[in-house]
Amino acid sequence: MPNLDPNFVAFLTPAAAVMLILFYLNLHLASPLLAIVIRWMRWVLFSLFVAYAAIQFEMIDRPFWVIATTAFLGWFLVESVFNWLRVSAISLSPLPLFPKFVVNTSGEEWPTQKRLLQAREWLRANRFNPVQALKAEVGGGIWLRVSIYQSQDAMIRLQIAFLPQESGTLTVCYSLSTETKDGLRYVTDNYYLPFGGFYPENWLVERTPWRRSLASLVNRHSRRIATGLGGAGVPWQTDPLDDINQQQHLLEQVNTELGFLLPHTDHEEYGKITPEGRFRIWKEAFLLNYLGISSRYS
Repeated sequence: MPNLDPNFVAFLTPAAAVMLILFYLNLHLASPLLAIVIRWMRWVLFSLFVAYAAIQFEMIDRPFWVIATTAFLGWFLVESVFNWLRVSAISLSPLPLFPKFVVNTSGEEWPTQKRLLQAREWLRANRFNPVQALKAEVGGGIWLRVSIYQSQDAMIRLQIAFLPQESGTLTVCYSLSTETKDGLRYVTDNYYLPFGGFYPENWLVERTPWRRSLASLVNRHSRRIATGLGGAGVPWQTDPLDDINQQQHLLEQVNTELGFLLPHTDHEEYGKITPEGRFRIWKEAFLLNYLGISSRYS
């Protein structure tokens, strides 16, 4: 039986313990960045443990690195198939891809978690004013809550989305929008969920899931406006509820015209998303899960 370096063997168990600690910690933090670290650790440690077990129990007569590499690629294959099945399930699901929003009158506008309350204090200190609270049902009685804020000059509209997690905690994502005199719409957000579709031609979208700081995102958006095209920004006049539902309708229309979505008449038989669209979502899901980057970056 080949001998493994004792230092390497002693490394495996503590590394697995660290991964488990980070996993349970992230059940409360719901950090997309920490989730990326955990996924890489899980992938690498799985490959090393498989190789270690194969050599320790003499199951495979191959070098350690060959077994570890094969296990690494095997994990990628299994996860790729699983993600493809998830995308297919979403396509065949009756749940809408672009749900309609309504005014949130339940009084549950802002969660009471400390880290989220700190974000609200930052908004107050930097003179972002609350405009409207909205929500949309995403299925199974689960509601996506969105709070709309605007800068003091009404040039920047901020959508704060509270995304529910399986653990019961929430992840917060921000989307900043500004319209210019020439009809362009600048959008800067940090959503970490795959989209894979197309945006209207007059939308200039920059998605940076790794930028979790609200202050950093606002600064980045302001720099884009200051150095961008389309002239100066104009104050927002559209009602937030009307605007967000118009956005949903426009995105659905554009993505149907460009072949990302199938026409409504084909949904029952073929699902909502075309094969090309499913591949785009699958690819972006991998990039987001392991690299924290979006395939749509303009």
